[in-house]
Amino acid sequence: MAVGSQEDPEAQKLICPLGQQSPAMENRPRRLVICLTGMPGSGKSVVARVAREMGFDVISMGDAVRAEARRRGLEPTGPNMRSLMLELRSERGPAAVAELCFPLIDKAGPEVLIEGIRSLEEVEAFNVRYGRVVLVAVHSSPKTRFERLRARGRPDDPRDWQEFLERDKAELSVGIGSAIAMADHMIVNEGTLEELAEEARELLAKLRAKGLN
Repeated sequence: MAVGSQEDPEAQKLICPLGQQSPAMENRPRRLVICLTGMPGSGKSVVARVAREMGFDVISMGDAVRAEARRRGLEPTGPNMRSLMLELRSERGPAAVAELCFPLIDKAGPEVLIEGIRSLEEVEAFNVRYGRVVLVAVHSSPKTRFERLRARGRPDDPRDWQEFLERDKAELSVGIGSAIAMADHMIVNEGTLEELAEEARELLAKLRAKGLN
């Protein structure tokens, strides 16, 4: 079954209009929900890996979009993913991808990291459903990010500089710049993977120590 599929009756019990907290969530324990944002290639996957190693449940918004693409019979190429992302927001509103993640988060444990935030509307959707979330941004320069994406070689990664710029423009068009600017915590990633992992580990430990919300 696709992520967020409307065929899941249990998930449907937990879905409610934006601006209202789901009745099914009212009696549930509070969660520590960390939303992770950053441009493609900034290092979000490393932070997510560290979170997983620390025992957080990690939900990838990009994986949710790719699952929806498979449900629609689309190949997970860069152009297809960008088109689907915009189509979902046009069909269901600016928090559409966040809503695809609700069933997975509802079934997760008390500490959750959501990777791939692209707008403040998505952050607000999670705020409404789960109580105040913590927004963390990872930042790297365009040149650094481009080289990382070329080395990564995922099917939806850019093949050249022009495609990289087009992907950045698509991300910025849905509001990721505002999400990065309004982050509660910022990690600047221009060093080694080990340095990024250590900084992520320290920040996540600090957030965990502060407790749920």
